[in-house]
Amino acid sequence: MQKTVCELFAGVGGFRLGLEKSSPEWNTVWFSQWEPNRTKQWAHDCYVAHWGDINKYTGVDISLVPKNSIPNHNLLVGGFPCQDYSVARPLPGSSGLEGKKGVLWWQIRDILVAKESPFVLLENVDRLLKSPASQRGRDFGVMLACLAVLGYSVEWRVINAAEYGAGQRRRRTFIFAYKNDTCYGRQLIDSPQQIIAETGFFATTFPVQCKEIFKQITLDYQDIPGLSSVFEFDFKNAGYMKDGVVSTTRVTPIQEEAIPLRALLEQDVTEKYYLGNKLEKWKFLKGPKKINRTSKDGHEYIFSEGGIAFPDSIDLPARTMLTSESSVNRSTHIIQDPQTKKLRFITPIEAERIQGFDDNWTNTGMPEKFRYFVMGNALVVPMVTRMARKLEEIIDNE
Repeated sequence: MQKTVCELFAGVGGFRLGLEKSSPEWNTVWFSQWEPNRTKQWAHDCYVAHWGDINKYTGVDISLVPKNSIPNHNLLVGGFPCQDYSVARPLPGSSGLEGKKGVLWWQIRDILVAKESPFVLLENVDRLLKSPASQRGRDFGVMLACLAVLGYSVEWRVINAAEYGAGQRRRRTFIFAYKNDTCYGRQLIDSPQQIIAETGFFATTFPVQCKEIFKQITLDYQDIPGLSSVFEFDFKNAGYMKDGVVSTTRVTPIQEEAIPLRALLEQDVTEKYYLGNKLEKWKFLKGPKKINRTSKDGHEYIFSEGGIAFPDSIDLPARTMLTSESSVNRSTHIIQDPQTKKLRFITPIEAERIQGFDDNWTNTGMPEKFRYFVMGNALVVPMVTRMARKLEEIIDNE
């Protein structure tokens, strides 16, 4: 089996870069990157600047892409948005499942139907396991049911990159699915508990301890609309599903030494990144506050929020970087430069280092604010490289 890859919602290529840093044998045969409501597709253009384009469909709305036009591949990867995955029964005269228009999970599902990818590795925010707030766990339950219908088993794990040696405290849900008729699927015959804690894809890549009781539930995956309307479940940070039987528990990482932000900083940073005379404004944004406000209907209330570190400690891994990093926002990193002892923002190169990209990866002509934006959307590249090594073993064994 060749190491051919389809990369969806590719951004500036975090999955591809992580795979290729593991081995040159990985061959990306197609990718898709399209940012809605933007005239200029900066992330797509950055991706193409590094690897070139593949065909006319890589930079358009994926819902417009004929799924059979996508080349065959053995690994499908992608970091997709956390959205409302509720589904309804088909209208009379129609067929198939339909979620809300624009929800990208259904594009993934349609590609899996058309291409029957043997292996799938997806990334999402950690709240996926608990959304929506009104019906906790429904969205992830719908995803698992869809995969069960298509003959996949699934492992998942919430991984904080800093707990496994990276330079950012970034928690993300990773999902590994594989066809039951693969060698890997046939040979993995351990109990769900062993797979989650010892022998599975994530357990052997990101070691854990497991001391909590396992919870189990069986999905009625033959009736996904019915499941969507009633399903609730408390998914934990690790789990396994086969033939609709879901096992989950909370695991504790066997932590490794993380990279402190100090080790990722540039030297001799130019003056434009310093706060200057805006110190008081940033103190207010970062500090605790209680503010009297009035809602649109005239209701008076007190808005309150706690303080956050100001400046950020450079002796710890960076906080989670968001797409708002370049804006005046309390989540923006402010550090004390170790050379000048003055407060400043992180630079675009430092943002790239925090995510594990090469220096100036995004310096491909896009405005500086978008360099921060695409890094806020990216994943931590070393986490992918680590998973890629296990994937190589699995695919070589096929």
